[in-house]
Amino acid sequence: MTKSRTAAVIGGGVAGPVTAMALRRAGIEATVFEAYAHGAEGVGSFLTVAVNGQRALRELELLDVVRRHGFDCPRFEFVSGKGKPLGGFPAAPERTADGLTSRTLRRTDLYTALRDEALRRGVPIEYGKRLVTTERTSDGVTAVFADGSRFTADILVGADGLLSRTRDLIDPAAPKPRYVPLLNTGGFTRAAVPGDPGTMVMYFGRDAFFCHMLAPDGVVWWFANVPQVRELSPAELAAITPDQWRRRLIETFAVDTTPARAVVEATEQVAQPWNTYDFPSVPTWHDDRMVLVGDAAHAASPTSGQGASLAIEDALVLAKSLRDAPDAATAFPAYERERRERVERVVAEAKKRSADKMPGPIGRVVRDLVLPLVFARRAKSGGDDWVLSHEIHWA
Repeated sequence: MTKSRTAAVIGGGVAGPVTAMALRRAGIEATVFEAYAHGAEGVGSFLTVAVNGQRALRELELLDVVRRHGFDCPRFEFVSGKGKPLGGFPAAPERTADGLTSRTLRRTDLYTALRDEALRRGVPIEYGKRLVTTERTSDGVTAVFADGSRFTADILVGADGLLSRTRDLIDPAAPKPRYVPLLNTGGFTRAAVPGDPGTMVMYFGRDAFFCHMLAPDGVVWWFANVPQVRELSPAELAAITPDQWRRRLIETFAVDTTPARAVVEATEQVAQPWNTYDFPSVPTWHDDRMVLVGDAAHAASPTSGQGASLAIEDALVLAKSLRDAPDAATAFPAYERERRERVERVVAEAKKRSADKMPGPIGRVVRDLVLPLVFARRAKSGGDDWVLSHEIHWA
């Protein structure tokens, strides 16, 4: 690429620093702007970086940086709310030569590792920079922030997440995130749970979904999805006290023959609930100066286990596209062509799986009868290999 040599990256979470490092590898000087006045240390629960995301990290020489944290989760096992095994399958295609499998780590550890590496590589990161608007220049774009400051670059990348301001500036008619009627929560504790260390054991309870995994140090990492038909506002979510939320979870899981209730009771600090969202499709990913990556362009529900991995893939593909094209107006459509079909298929598959977590009484019976057949077929056929085997090579 010959014309665009500087970039403003909006968003300092996971996607932002990875994108900035990828752009720098393509010869583009990138600066990250984070809306909040501080970093995200200690924020959030945990997530999984799937093998496809790890391979993208490896292409950017970031895999070792990330794998210093967390632990491998090589297998998924599924159980009904009555304690009946439903089946399971490996978390990665067994025929892979590199031996990678899903890696689970605290969100704060992933964020901190990527931020620190970005700083080490010379990426400037500025905090308290909430994007308000953009202005076109003769050969670039100027970001205007809420504190009155401005920054001009050749291109602007929106890595600003589900509620992306960049997306609205590119397309004021852009759709809003779609509410998936589930509340999320989770925590860490020590409790007796079945399963080998690292195995994700998932329970389709009568009224909610529960998952736990045993870390190598003996700590149980867990999350739960609780159906919530009406979308709750931020104020309503914040008004739920820790005692109220704990009591609701305990009552919800009391009807199941699973470890869920005991694990919740043993957890000192249960995460406050948060809503689940996805994006079926974002019609416009870019104009000739601005472009979206990660959740700003496509957000799958957490059921996919692909949120971080898809964002990392985006960063790699965008940087390659800018490296290989004569200008951003050519690179951005090439990036979108390579990414859109894949990510929207992941979003659609995740939506179907979310529906399995909230069926009615008849649906639960059908689900528990059908899922063993589905899991057996999936284990035999490779199931999600089309997602996990995806590779993007820098060269």
